[in-house]
Amino acid sequence: MPTLLILMIIGAAAFFFFTAARAAAERAAEIGRDACAAAGVQWLDQSVHASGLRLRRKPDGWLGLERRFRFEYSEDGHDRHIGQLILLDGRLVGFIGPTRAARDVIQNLPG
Repeated sequence: MPTLLILMIIGAAAFFFFTAARAAAERAAEIGRDACAAAGVQWLDQSVHASGLRLRRKPDGWLGLERRFRFEYSEDGHDRHIGQLILLDGRLVGFIGPTRAARDVIQNLPG
């Protein structure tokens, strides 16, 4: 019986981790799409790609998951540039991308 309980706990933890990862990816896609629209550039491939995951301390002192996502954009339709955004527990804490969008995103960061 204890083996079954351990397997159920592991399964539940994996499910919640997967759900949180999907929610973060959807949030990253929304931010990337909005940043490209604000900068007047084309968001390529209509997706973001997870590029990193680590533990990081949040402003309140607790540990949280920092997720890095990468996206691609084009300024004139013939070139490709790589942008990156960093989410800490679903909140945007870093952005590298189209210059005009970066300025707007940074100005709208909470705190």
